Amino acid sequence: MAQSVVEVMEDAKGKVPENLLANGGLKEKMKYLKIDLPSFVTHFEWDMAKYPAKQPLVSVVDTLAKQLAQIETDLKSRTATYNTLKTNLENLEKKSRGNLFTRTLSNIVSKEDFVLGSEYLITLLVIVPKPSYTKWQKTYESLSDMVVPRSTKLIAEDNEGGLFTVTLFRKVIEDFKTKARENKFTVREFYYDEKEIKREREEMSRLLSDKKQQYQTSCVALKKGSSTFPDHKVKVTPLGNPARPAAGQTDRERESEGEGEGPLLRWLKVNFSEAFIAWIHIKALRVFVESVLRYGLPVNFQAVLLQPHKKSSTKRLREVLNSVFRHLDQVAAASILDASVEIPGLQLNNQDYFPYVYFHIDLSLLD
Repeated sequence: MAQSVVEVMEDAKGKVPENLLANGGLKEKMKYLKIDLPSFVTHFEWDMAKYPAKQPLVSVVDTLAKQLAQIETDLKSRTATYNTLKTNLENLEKKSRGNLFTRTLSNIVSKEDFVLGSEYLITLLVIVPKPSYTKWQKTYESLSDMVVPRSTKLIAEDNEGGLFTVTLFRKVIEDFKTKARENKFTVREFYYDEKEIKREREEMSRLLSDKKQQYQTSCVALKKGSSTFPDHKVKVTPLGNPARPAAGQTDRERESEGEGEGPLLRWLKVNFSEAFIAWIHIKALRVFVESVLRYGLPVNFQAVLLQPHKKSSTKRLREVLNSVFRHLDQVAAASILDASVEIPGLQLNNQDYFPYVYFHIDLSLLD
């Protein structure tokens, strides 16, 4: 989900973290807030309404699985539509960026460059290498019979050559093409069709507009106030301007925020939050199940979150934890010191097993 936000916001990647937020939690005053991920995790509470604790574990897991499966299905469908739009736009852009032999000419030519509606005359477009400009001017009238004198005009050029018009009688088209080819002039197969050119231009504008609308963000005016709730110490990250303090968003403010966002980005933000919250619930489930399996019933354990101040202190923290809790599982503690000791019944690398139940939560979703 995070990666999809990055792809959709390709023109505003600096604002991606502002859009990877979670709903504030179950407390009434925080219910409609968007908060940063570490704050959500450190103040996590089980959502009894969504995942009733009185239900069997298998039912809770099934609810979580169905929710995430639906999000994944919708994500695939929406990103497929977006990618098709993006590919079509890129193909059109490639046509407008190529050389004079391959690029579209709809944004180069105009109606005034051609003789239109004539039964006998036609205007051709000829690509002439830059070193041959003088030769073209001297010879184009004599390449074939029935070429209109002084009818050539340079209408575009790139690094390799120029695009010239020339008007002649329809009956000598093939003869003119042959003579032009012999002189290293290339007649570009193009016939002016006003309706087709208009359609191509409109298609480009539509695709550009549609793509932009998928991720367009709004500037939301938030109330002035502290960015921290004293009773929860939760930092609220304001959308659109991370440097600006905010007291959080009310229902009305959340609605006004959505008005300026494209449908895909809005959907990604909402469902990123839903998927993230479900993920943390799964972590909590795993801690509970593993702890019951490890320590038995009745339930007698405490789950805590530990965050090292810096990466280099992780090893030291692990040593302290192993020392404090080694009495809970002597075999595991011994295996940490001696890699040759096997833990019966477990097909795990000894480095992943500790005397205490441990699960890693990595919030660096963009790394």
